[in-house]
Amino acid sequence: MTEIRSRIAARLYLPGTRLPSVRAQAQAMKVSVSTVVEAYDRLSAEGAIAARPGSGFYVVGPVAPLALAHLGPSLDRAIDPLWVSRQSLESDASVLKPGCGWMPPDWLYETGVRRALRALARGPVAELTDYATSLGHPGLRQFLQRRLAGAGIEAGAEQIMLTESGTQAIDLICRFLLEPGDTVLVDDPCYFNFHALLKAHRVRTLGVPYTPTGPDVERFEAAVQEHSPRLYITNSGIHNPTGATLSPVTAHRLLTLADRAGLVIVEDDIWADFETTPAPRLAAFDGLSRVIQIGSFSKTISASLRCGYIAAQPGWIDNLADLKIATTFGGGRFAAEVVLLALTDSGYRKHMEMVRQRLAEQMRKTITRLEPLGITPWLVPRAGLYLWCQLPEGRDAAAIAQSCLKGGVVLAPGNAFSPSLSAGGFLRFNVTQSSDERVFTALARALA
Repeated sequence: MTEIRSRIAARLYLPGTRLPSVRAQAQAMKVSVSTVVEAYDRLSAEGAIAARPGSGFYVVGPVAPLALAHLGPSLDRAIDPLWVSRQSLESDASVLKPGCGWMPPDWLYETGVRRALRALARGPVAELTDYATSLGHPGLRQFLQRRLAGAGIEAGAEQIMLTESGTQAIDLICRFLLEPGDTVLVDDPCYFNFHALLKAHRVRTLGVPYTPTGPDVERFEAAVQEHSPRLYITNSGIHNPTGATLSPVTAHRLLTLADRAGLVIVEDDIWADFETTPAPRLAAFDGLSRVIQIGSFSKTISASLRCGYIAAQPGWIDNLADLKIATTFGGGRFAAEVVLLALTDSGYRKHMEMVRQRLAEQMRKTITRLEPLGITPWLVPRAGLYLWCQLPEGRDAAAIAQSCLKGGVVLAPGNAFSPSLSAGGFLRFNVTQSSDERVFTALARALA
């Protein structure tokens, strides 16, 4: 009965769907016929299904409200991407968060934000109260045009649209390009909110193993040939969660395969300002033909300022702007103005230089503290926030995460990032959130 309820909740059984016969259901679930008869009777009494004499049992009632946790395989809450995010967002200040995805408040550009707010308070009233244009703040889009050009990406300001966040950027692209049932390729492992968002679009997510130089090209090619995916979503700069960097050779091979297969690539460039040596950008090699680049400023300036962008070919931007108006209307003029003032503030570059130096030092310290516990990096990243680490042989990351959570430490177990659930022996550590000794005490206790 639980299995049938779950299928109804996941919209796999829509109203009017004929359920398997009692005998077929019993064989499929490996239970007795009487067990299925009782389950069908209970569901009928609840009004979830109804019997049609001579025909069978059918799902009735309105379509179930969308419950993302019921879509896809049933996951232990310790490795459910939505649950991991909620633990990090909802816990109070006393809880340690080495598994979260953002820096502590004092690592962000607070002084620049305060200066921007003071300047904005003295400016025209429209900056504080009015809607933005459909593409978003012209000044910020022109700034992004120059920024992209610095990375070798040629894009006019009319090819850039502001969004409320990087997540909204992907959501709009999915609405634009995908239909339920389409296949989307992601890295395995990859940023875990990609999984949750793709669930909401009811598409099939397929992971491609990630290597220190990018996705495994042979496995990528096999997936393209076998499954005809519509979209591939990745990071090209600093990869989340592994910290790896895409190589030029891998980038060229990926673009050749994408062009041959008619595949669109979404390149999430949220980590650009953390790089010490810029990595290749697919959007630069491709010229925004098949590649759409997205980004935001929540990791460097402020997570409270919800502001991101999409850079794409002009015809696509026009359609995406229509979708943006239909779903959020005007967008955030206030946030965009604050972001622009902060980015062009004389102190921003120095702030990020300091952040990169602090990150390098904290990366070294975290590796040193994890080593006695037998927790080792998959690789040592060139830059960024994250260490993708392997646990001692035979240890399960979900069990370690559950144990540490009882002690007020939120971890990010590997299978939250892995579509194939093949990373059970890994944890992702955010080094900026891993300075407290209690993190390592909790880990030592869980591993004992």
